[in-house]
Amino acid sequence: MEKIKMNVPLVEMDGDEMTRIIWKMIKDQLLEPYIELKTEYYDLGLEKRDETDDQITIDAANAIKKYGVGVKCATITPNAARVKEYNLKKMWKSPNGTIRAILDGTVFRTPIIIDSIKPFVKTWTKPITVARHAYGDVYKNAEYRVEGPGKVDLVYTSASGEVTTIPVHEFKGPGVVMGMHNLDDSIESFARACFNYALDMKQDLWFASKDTISKIYDHRFKDIFNDIYENEYKDKFEAAGIEYFYTLIDDAVARVVKSEGGFIWACKNYDGDVMSDLVATAFGSLAMMTSVLVSPEGFYEYEAAHGTVQRHYYQHLKGQQTSTNSMATLFAWTGALRKRGEIDGIDALVSFADKLEAASIRTIEEGVMTKELAVLSQLENKTIVNTEEFLLEIKKRLEEVL
Repeated sequence: MEKIKMNVPLVEMDGDEMTRIIWKMIKDQLLEPYIELKTEYYDLGLEKRDETDDQITIDAANAIKKYGVGVKCATITPNAARVKEYNLKKMWKSPNGTIRAILDGTVFRTPIIIDSIKPFVKTWTKPITVARHAYGDVYKNAEYRVEGPGKVDLVYTSASGEVTTIPVHEFKGPGVVMGMHNLDDSIESFARACFNYALDMKQDLWFASKDTISKIYDHRFKDIFNDIYENEYKDKFEAAGIEYFYTLIDDAVARVVKSEGGFIWACKNYDGDVMSDLVATAFGSLAMMTSVLVSPEGFYEYEAAHGTVQRHYYQHLKGQQTSTNSMATLFAWTGALRKRGEIDGIDALVSFADKLEAASIRTIEEGVMTKELAVLSQLENKTIVNTEEFLLEIKKRLEEVL
């Protein structure tokens, strides 16, 4: 068949460890044989980020602004052990956090549903989408290690020079302190993205924070959501037959576990980070979760919402077989290709993305899967394959429908 042509590049962001290996396999086996793949490539591997003082991450985010759609491999966010392992200049921040801050969007994460893999929460019969605010809070924090007794204040100096001082804590000995911030504009963008997504999906929207404890910070989120809903979306929600409500984050957790699913759960940045992993794992696996960052300007960044699979990577380096689930990475590519096709009016690209996703789901439903999924699957007859064999099995089924 003639290869599908692309007009505008995708921003391609390569990553680290085993997911980097899978990234190349997906391109070699499932994309480049069928598409004249047009990408602007950025290597966000940890070595390159260190080499460029993380400028390459900023450049990649700005490229998404230029081209509108990006696709990102999983990357390492270094801790102290990684700094030593890779001999880094410093403990670089999360590339995802940097990209989210520049694009100022909302991350929507939804599980990939397989009929033969049942959620650990028995009441869940429909997918739950976690909408995660993608700016600020702990991901744009300022931290300080307090070495001994002393006083810490929060100081705000207005543009006109007026100073407001809020006591934080008087330390009697060593400790730590952190400052966080957020912006009304970003919270408003987050709220509108969630309301619009709920209307598109025709699903209820929940928003949860901890305004009883954080009476100014979290309460600001609650107020902005409420004001925008009442003034802009209430009539639209009622016409669509869907509901918006606010609840405390601890109450939301209890409600989610008892629910049947089928709604959007909007969370602040850190809450969304944790709860999306919880929801993904309870539905089966972190590697079975789609993730898309949507900016207010209509820029899209698709990524795999899990780690770099370090243990499998070390096995791979020793020449040992691995059986790594590549579904989330594959769906990052299909999501980006579909969106590129929708924006550019290339129906063949949209259709290809749909067929590739269907082929991957069919592969698992027919009992061919990686080791992690085999543990979860309720099928009686299962064939466990290695990382590359799984992609080749998908390729077989893809070629049947092309």
